[in-house]
Amino acid sequence: MSTAVVLLLVFAGLSEAAGRIVPLVSRRPGMSRTFVAGLLVAAGLVEGAVLALWPLTAWTLAELLLSSPPPDSGLAWTPNLLVPLLLSAVLAFPLLGPLLHMVLFVGVGAGLAGSLATASGLGWWTAAGCVAVAGTGLGIAVEGVRRLVVRVSATRTPEVIV
Repeated sequence: MSTAVVLLLVFAGLSEAAGRIVPLVSRRPGMSRTFVAGLLVAAGLVEGAVLALWPLTAWTLAELLLSSPPPDSGLAWTPNLLVPLLLSAVLAFPLLGPLLHMVLFVGVGAGLAGSLATASGLGWWTAAGCVAVAGTGLGIAVEGVRRLVVRVSATRTPEVIV
């Protein structure tokens, strides 16, 4: 992976995480700034890693569908595929439009499907299915982890003993 791709993935991950964490912080005004910054960095790295896994997961699914190994060595992010992803991560803030965010993710997935179809020799619709299943699976997995972290880290109000 080139340095530009890694930087774009980190920025997209941080932006995606900020879109998830800022509403949480606004509802809990007592959180310390260092905790919020640490949470943002950790969540940004996790989001960036999940975004980095999207083409790898789609490539793995495509390999399962092929009877012979594809001639190419794999599918990887390129800067021209990642720039729309970064834009969609910036628009992840809930007040700026989840629908637009989803439309941009579909556009990024379509670009990734074209690259997967070219690299693997699959048809475009089959490649788009692999990209969609990979993206949905990763999205469900990361959402499950998010909910688990929120449940585990939720602060409990002390009970009053009378």
